[in-house]
Amino acid sequence: MARKLAVIGAGLMGSGIAQVSAQAGWDVVLRDITGDALRRGTDGIEASLERFVAKGKLEAHDADAALARITTTTDLEAAADADVVIEAVFEKLDIKHDLFRTLDKLVKDDAILASNTSAIPITKIAAITEHPERVVGVHFFSPVPMMKLCELVRGYKTSDETLATAREFAESTGKTCIVVNRDVAGFVTTRLISALVVEAAKLCESGVATAEDIDLACKLGFGHAMGPLATADLTGVDILLHATSNIYTETQDEKFAPPELMRRMVDAGDIGRKSGQGFYSH
Repeated sequence: MARKLAVIGAGLMGSGIAQVSAQAGWDVVLRDITGDALRRGTDGIEASLERFVAKGKLEAHDADAALARITTTTDLEAAADADVVIEAVFEKLDIKHDLFRTLDKLVKDDAILASNTSAIPITKIAAITEHPERVVGVHFFSPVPMMKLCELVRGYKTSDETLATAREFAESTGKTCIVVNRDVAGFVTTRLISALVVEAAKLCESGVATAEDIDLACKLGFGHAMGPLATADLTGVDILLHATSNIYTETQDEKFAPPELMRRMVDAGDIGRKSGQGFYSH
């Protein structure tokens, strides 16, 4: 099996993908546009590995070996000899188009180009490439080292071979995969959580119940590990607002229309755990 991976984007998702892949034995090049972004990414990886070691879930020498397999760069050319390339940049189609247009000409003929997008149709991303058959969605979940699911997403022209390689890669990192056969906006998981978060936020906004009670109902009534509003705080209210807005734009389905409360929270900077305040105080 191919063993060289390039991850484009060293944020929370990209660094997490780099970490689990390096732990699985992949040689990883992690690319971002600034040295500061790369340092933040590698600092996060080191801290995550240290937590695993401290909890006895990983041997110190295995953590050191994983770190040694990760190199960082600001040069996109470093992806040229990768077998699998995963994009984990901001969720805007024009940004992804610019990147995939370049990668399509840069990478090896037998490389696959994967996007970690949680909502944008793979067909739209692949459309600007000359080889849309090798473009696939490989949607990991945050935090990547902890979450077991990976959503594999077919674009209209994604080949069976590309999907099989993507599955082999994701499973090599310890993930369990589901396959999305038609890349509707939001796929499976983002559509489900978006609909749930939007309705929960509306119930909270209108005073039907508190955030705490809404989440408690989902945990005790439906067996959810975490309620939808706590999930929004963990993921980022801004991230979910952007995702639900994308799905609403694509579908015009009112159940995905974000309520005013979410927009006001984002405008005010109350975006969840990363800001210290969201639906809850952190």
